[in-house]
Amino acid sequence: MLLSNDNLVLKSLKSMVGLFPLTVQGTFTLVVAAGALNFFAYGSLDLIVFALAICSLAILVFCLFNTVIVGVLMQRKIRKMIVNQSASTQRMEVEAGYPNETGFVLPALNFLPLVRLSWKVINPDEIVTRVRTHGNGDLREEIIPHQRCLSNKITRQFSVSDVLGFCRFSWTQHQDASIRALPQINSVKQLPILRSLTAEDGIPSPSGDPEGDRMEIRPYAPGDSVKNILWKVFARNRQLNVRLPENSVFQSNRTIAYLLSSSADEAAAAVARIALESGALGDDWSFGADGTLEPCNTVDQALDAVARSRAIDEPHEYGLDRFLQAEGARSGTHCVVFAAAADAPWLAALKSTVAQYGGQFSLVLATDGLEREQQQSRWKQLFIRDVAAESISRSVVGSYSKVQQLLTEIGQLVESTLIVDRRSGLSFDQHLRKV
Repeated sequence: MLLSNDNLVLKSLKSMVGLFPLTVQGTFTLVVAAGALNFFAYGSLDLIVFALAICSLAILVFCLFNTVIVGVLMQRKIRKMIVNQSASTQRMEVEAGYPNETGFVLPALNFLPLVRLSWKVINPDEIVTRVRTHGNGDLREEIIPHQRCLSNKITRQFSVSDVLGFCRFSWTQHQDASIRALPQINSVKQLPILRSLTAEDGIPSPSGDPEGDRMEIRPYAPGDSVKNILWKVFARNRQLNVRLPENSVFQSNRTIAYLLSSSADEAAAAVARIALESGALGDDWSFGADGTLEPCNTVDQALDAVARSRAIDEPHEYGLDRFLQAEGARSGTHCVVFAAAADAPWLAALKSTVAQYGGQFSLVLATDGLEREQQQSRWKQLFIRDVAAESISRSVVGSYSKVQQLLTEIGQLVESTLIVDRRSGLSFDQHLRKV
């Protein structure tokens, strides 16, 4: 309760600061000009300081009136435009890491000088906003999301300021519009088929074909093949018996998959997206993710779950147990779990799920680079900037030892483990060998 009250206080303070028309530069100019006018111009009768101070205050007041008047007019105009656009705006389909036009257009400010209009998207977060000028003078919005998201509301912070930086009039505006940003695929193009051999009766056969060896013996019945008759037994006791293949092992036609969310799960979400779009889960599948209550059976619903798995306000709860219960999974169902290869807050909960559930699990860990840790000297860290490392996505894992430690803890509990490097597009097995 205290945290919510603190958040409300902070939001109210930010809104009040945004309504204050003078910037730090404008406030400093006002104080210096007023002080010079009081102490030097009037006190010492310095005409040069008097002229300079009066000119500074005149320019400041002119910029202040222009900024406030234009800000109030644009605030009303933008509110009407957003209300009219919200009813007709279609869903925005964007991809993280690439510039995308949203279709939001505003006219440029040409009726008053020294004033400019700018804005940025503040909710959903992790979005860079660019305002580009079109040939006819209109201002078009272009966004570059850094991470995936799914939201039914877009919040923008508008700002009207003068070109000298003295004054600024800011406000926030909400728009009821749906936006879905999918994770960036990078170099990963395809994945191996994420299905496995599972036991129909819980006893997998260590050898033989997927349909089982001919181990079952029963009396002959009309319709049985003559090739399966035991002729030696018939010659001995004159009874027709047949030997049929058992159904102890079969290739699972149904696969369920789940995405575990964490603070660095962008690569895992990208791999889950590739698995859904490329058909790596097979023909009959069901998908779930943290933040989604119901299982998804279509690609579009599953991509919504992937985008929703990144929590914007509060972190999602661990939902794999609820997903397995909702799916009604049996002991013979194969479950593929997508997770990040770095931050693993889900490790203890996943161990508990694997221990309680009788089915088989495959773990797909995703990362943005497997690199061995190298200790650099302090002088090198100070004066040498690693541009390549800074250009990688924020979900970089890159610790070879941490991945090995995670594989050691979870590798014995699951049927198979696959590590996918989103940056290079390579896949590795549980021994970190290329697949």
